[in-house]
Amino acid sequence: MSKFANILGGALFAMLLALAIGTPTHAAPMPGKFHLQEATIQDIQQSIQSGSLTSTDIVTLYLKRIKAYNGTCVKQPQGILGPIETIPNAGQINALSTLNLRPKTRAKWGFDARKARSMTDSVDNNPDMPDALEVAAAQDAYFRQNGKLIGPLHGVVMAIKDQYDTADMRTTSGADAFYANDRPPRDAVFVKRLREAGAIIIAKSNLGEYASAIPRSSFGGTFCNPYDTERIPRGSSSGSGSSVGANLVTCAIAEETGSSIRGPASAASAVGISGTEELVPRTGMIQVGINTRVGPICRTVEDAAKILDVIAGYDPSDELTAFGIGRRPPQPYPTFAHATRLDGVRIGVVREYMNKTLFTKADEQTIDIVSAAVGDLQKLGATIVDPGPEGDLFTNCFKKYGPADQNILFTKQFPQLFPVDDKGKPKGDDIAKLLELAADPSKVPDKVTIRDFGPAQAEGESKYWLDRYLQDRGDANIKTNVDLMTKARFHNDPNFPDRKKTRETTEKATEFNMAQRMLRRFSVQQMVLACMAEQHLDALVYPTSNLAPTKLGAPTGPPVNGRTGVWSFLGQQGFPVMTVPAGFTTETYDLIRDPSAPLTEYPEGAAGSGGGERTVGDDHIRLVGPVAATLPVGMDIVGRPFDEPLLLKIASAYTGSTHHRMPPAAFGPVAGEP
Repeated sequence: MSKFANILGGALFAMLLALAIGTPTHAAPMPGKFHLQEATIQDIQQSIQSGSLTSTDIVTLYLKRIKAYNGTCVKQPQGILGPIETIPNAGQINALSTLNLRPKTRAKWGFDARKARSMTDSVDNNPDMPDALEVAAAQDAYFRQNGKLIGPLHGVVMAIKDQYDTADMRTTSGADAFYANDRPPRDAVFVKRLREAGAIIIAKSNLGEYASAIPRSSFGGTFCNPYDTERIPRGSSSGSGSSVGANLVTCAIAEETGSSIRGPASAASAVGISGTEELVPRTGMIQVGINTRVGPICRTVEDAAKILDVIAGYDPSDELTAFGIGRRPPQPYPTFAHATRLDGVRIGVVREYMNKTLFTKADEQTIDIVSAAVGDLQKLGATIVDPGPEGDLFTNCFKKYGPADQNILFTKQFPQLFPVDDKGKPKGDDIAKLLELAADPSKVPDKVTIRDFGPAQAEGESKYWLDRYLQDRGDANIKTNVDLMTKARFHNDPNFPDRKKTRETTEKATEFNMAQRMLRRFSVQQMVLACMAEQHLDALVYPTSNLAPTKLGAPTGPPVNGRTGVWSFLGQQGFPVMTVPAGFTTETYDLIRDPSAPLTEYPEGAAGSGGGERTVGDDHIRLVGPVAATLPVGMDIVGRPFDEPLLLKIASAYTGSTHHRMPPAAFGPVAGEP
């Protein structure tokens, strides 16, 4: 019996083949109070249990929205790989790159052949790989026969970031690479858990190719923000965030190495959970890393908690999850998502990220919105520890613990205090200097704020894990990163960085050395936990990003006092972080390229302020504005490792009292939608 048959049950799976499958003309019942737009998991399941809707109806309704809104959102005069031009109010977002429909069903719906489940299997008639409508029909048969839901996610329609393996759909991390079989041999571990719980996987979501911050991929094309189709939906899990924000799916799975759960969620006025590093298995992922986290994006805190409850937990295929054994709460995660008060909770405000004097006009309105959110938390009973608009929450504490905890990383950061010879060896006694700083932390340089930690090196990590994935996948044509360079097509647009060059840079590594990155991770966790303990803090808050989503193809600009795009540092060190809707801007400022502008200096090796790479013309830029713009703002909530229950409590109390989430006005109900 196949893996799908095991999930559905033998008799039920056999029944699947005889069930009638809906087409675009399928007439879904119209329940009195059910509305697909903004529907929660509870809404869907109550409608199914009441008999007013079936899983097939739910899938059909979402497919109608996908048909209406998932088209190309930019002009492509030279095709999908060439330069693009933005379209104001495009009415499309291109969030989903591959649809889980068999060829005949896809053709009946009128979806383009590029949305096929596989480019290498045009027949696609394997009965062991039911499509979304067939899975839904099987669920309906099960419910009719048993009178109960098949699992906790029965009827929940989901998209999966194309970085993760789905055995029934192509998986290439957005690349247009020539796999012999573009379907991987098995599901990612968490995908299997979702299916077993009843989730219906309707699509693979578009992403920044190979999880880059660039809002386009060679296979899926360019994708757009549903609140302004000329702007980015933030990367790399852009399609996951936008498909949830525009109500094309119930929830989606995203991946975050730096910011790609929280960034897309915040840009879509949605909820994203970037959980503790060791909580969810990463097995079945292209280009895994020590910072990689798997997490849900949904429109409500409770729904995100329900997805997390299914995917979290130890699996022997990912040894990192062994750290999580015994660390899950005694009650399911959704039980923590119904708080109304925050009495007794102490929340620190990371003003290091919110000091207007350190940033630009483009940062100010977001800072004001999140400052107001801090006031809302206080009204809910939380004790707020706020160092003031220009204060620092952690800097004095970091001066005390940082030099010894970081040791070699600290001495390399401050060569003026710890000079080296031409061979890189200390000219003096570094230990003596570290002891001096320990005795008098006031002598520690000021550049030790939470903004000043650059990325620690991880030599060869990307190449090792990418080639390891390809080795395990066992494709006959794509076997190594070199094959991904030479057997693929890449987009070519002067306003977007070259993805092939990234593959070439990755290939140069010959050593796998994680020493500095692991030291950074351990030392930062130790410092932050110690600083939280000293101030009796339970959680931290700050803006997910100080910047509103930028224009597609706009210059990145240099970092500004450590601000690039989304604030990523704490999550990268393994802390759980949630983003929740905090409101909307009324205006924003944009960077534009201007040859007459003064030369813009970039620190060596630095990414731009949007988190992306520099392109031609980015050395002469200027800020323009304000321009009217109603764009979502997110607030991050950070806790100690495995403290997701507290984050859910804070997030649910805050969102339940403020109701900042608003669907994008241009993507309302389609004809006949309940």
